[in-house]
Amino acid sequence: MSWWDSYRAVYGAELRAAAREYADHGWPLVPGHGADVLLATGDVLDVVEVPAAIGRQVCRTLREAGEVVPVAATPQDTWWFPMSPRHALPAELSLHTDVVLHTDGIGVVAPPTERPDGWVQWRVAPSRVGYRVPEAALVVEAICDAVRGRAADTATDASDEEAAVLRY
Repeated sequence: MSWWDSYRAVYGAELRAAAREYADHGWPLVPGHGADVLLATGDVLDVVEVPAAIGRQVCRTLREAGEVVPVAATPQDTWWFPMSPRHALPAELSLHTDVVLHTDGIGVVAPPTERPDGWVQWRVAPSRVGYRVPEAALVVEAICDAVRGRAADTATDASDEEAAVLRY
């Protein structure tokens, strides 16, 4: 058996084990293309996906509040958070094209799926919290705080640059 065939066999076993673990804990799956594990959204959980910088701030906010929630990272520099289903994003988040709510049966690529540019991986594994899906309001409020903080930082940076230009 070549190295590549051996790798594919081990990776396939890892994908099957992950899919079985999700299903055993009530996280629904949708059939994927070949070597993908896709979580089904809409009934048990929804997923909100944000840029990694916002995701780090969300985790910081939740940690300060004593909350630990599952978090996955993608090779496209986004993080996603599973949360209770059927919760719309508030208007302030719907204006941000980089904040995406996955719901209504959409399949979300889950760890340990390999993408052409890297791996989808857990930052906080769901096993750490007993596969508990956090309330959407908790996650969404932390995202709102992070987005507001990022907007305030951007405004401060812009006014600092403007002041520097005016001094010269």
